[in-house]
Amino acid sequence: MRFGTKVIHAGIKPDSATGAVMTPIYQTSTYHQKSPGEHKGFEYSRSSNPTRKVLEDNIAALENAKYGFCFGSGLAAIDAILKTLKPGDEVLSTNDLYGGSYRLFTKIYEKFSIKFTFVSMSDASTIEQAINKNTKLIWVETPSNPMMNIIDIEAVAAIAKKYRVKLVVDNTFATPYLQNPMDLGADVVMHSLTKYMGGHSDVVMGALACNDQKLAEELYFIQNSSGAICGPQDSFLVLRGIKTLHLRMQRHSENGKKIAHFLYDHPKVDKVYWPGFESHPNHQIAKKQMRDFGGMISFSLKGDRKEDAFKLMSSLSVFTLAESLGGVESLISHPATMTHAAIPKEEREKVGVLDSLIRLSVGVEDSDDLIEDLEQALNKV
Repeated sequence: MRFGTKVIHAGIKPDSATGAVMTPIYQTSTYHQKSPGEHKGFEYSRSSNPTRKVLEDNIAALENAKYGFCFGSGLAAIDAILKTLKPGDEVLSTNDLYGGSYRLFTKIYEKFSIKFTFVSMSDASTIEQAINKNTKLIWVETPSNPMMNIIDIEAVAAIAKKYRVKLVVDNTFATPYLQNPMDLGADVVMHSLTKYMGGHSDVVMGALACNDQKLAEELYFIQNSSGAICGPQDSFLVLRGIKTLHLRMQRHSENGKKIAHFLYDHPKVDKVYWPGFESHPNHQIAKKQMRDFGGMISFSLKGDRKEDAFKLMSSLSVFTLAESLGGVESLISHPATMTHAAIPKEEREKVGVLDSLIRLSVGVEDSDDLIEDLEQALNKV
């Protein structure tokens, strides 16, 4: 089954009770049992819900995985992975990642004696140098947020396998439309479904996918025991969003390319971060592991002044100044004060997240309108 068919049909069947083509919203907390322990596969909606189960099966299929798990947010999904660790374990993470992930790592789990080491992963050889006997997990985010760095998943997977370390890939920016980390050797794929998978800025949810049965059983135990699950209404919304994922991601990528080249050629723009440029340090790796380059772009202005960045962001009418990304509408944000504010300034600046950096989530509007909006805002700087 090809991808465009998978998003609509994989893991989804007409409802067994009514024949409904669209998966119903099973807004129930509990289920009738014929006798104690004798039921139709569902007992209590924290443990499993029919709407959520269809979504989990669909996500697993899209990531070429056997098992899928949905949570109340992307951070709840990350939290579940970290709960597979124990005090004294170490996590090796990319040094350029979402601020919420960094906050969860350093402010919550370091208190439980789990150590996090942050290194640049643009060159996979640096990863092997940082591994020690306590390293149990490698955390990869590619393309990275917000610097759009590309990490060679296949190369990192080989290192992880060599040292018997689990590899988790945050696939939020790329989605399974652009890349499939499981096919490249990852043990777990993580998504903030809030973003491209849901695609309409109307839901907050996260997901994990894996192939290993033992790990899947552990993740299900954590999901059920900790209870950070999503509701059936949100599950329905993400299922609906996924049905157009391939159409939306194609348009995001087309628009992203046009916007990236427009910014690159603009005299007031200093640097543009987008993996589709041949000048991108790991462009060839991006070409190898991705099917296109997506609609996420970061850039800075000449003069490197925060006030200029603020002026531009406040002068737009089609782009919306807001948190998050991946919706059909174009968003613009300031990582240093928004998505990455939890990372100390000196740590942000080491990886290029300066106060003047701007991040775009290019939507599916008409690209000429987006370019005209950016043009008029740049003229005011």
